[in-house]
Amino acid sequence: MAGSHNPLLAGLLSRCPNCGEGHLFDGFLRVSPRCEACGIDLAKADSGDGPAVFVILIGGFLVAFAALFVEIAFRPPIWLHLVIWLPLTLVVCLALLRPFKGAMLAAQFMNRASEHRNE
Repeated sequence: MAGSHNPLLAGLLSRCPNCGEGHLFDGFLRVSPRCEACGIDLAKADSGDGPAVFVILIGGFLVAFAALFVEIAFRPPIWLHLVIWLPLTLVVCLALLRPFKGAMLAAQFMNRASEHRNE
């Protein structure tokens, strides 16, 4: 079945980039040591800080734009901004982190980055 699916889409869905069936993560962000479906070694995969950087930039842009829009349109008190935007920032960043990490790991798999690192 390897090759009949899109590895990047599999990574976004937290699935093994090799087969698209097994779980990529063992917990929220811990990468599984092996795929339970195809047995590929996932332990070598390391996305580093890349996903966090993208999540901060994208999530920060979305929340900052929304907060600016609300401020200009409605002029709510500052405490309401804090009550709305701080928790929303946390939710948006946590919601984006796992798919972005999966996509970066899938991109490494597609480009065989772990093989080049060991040379």
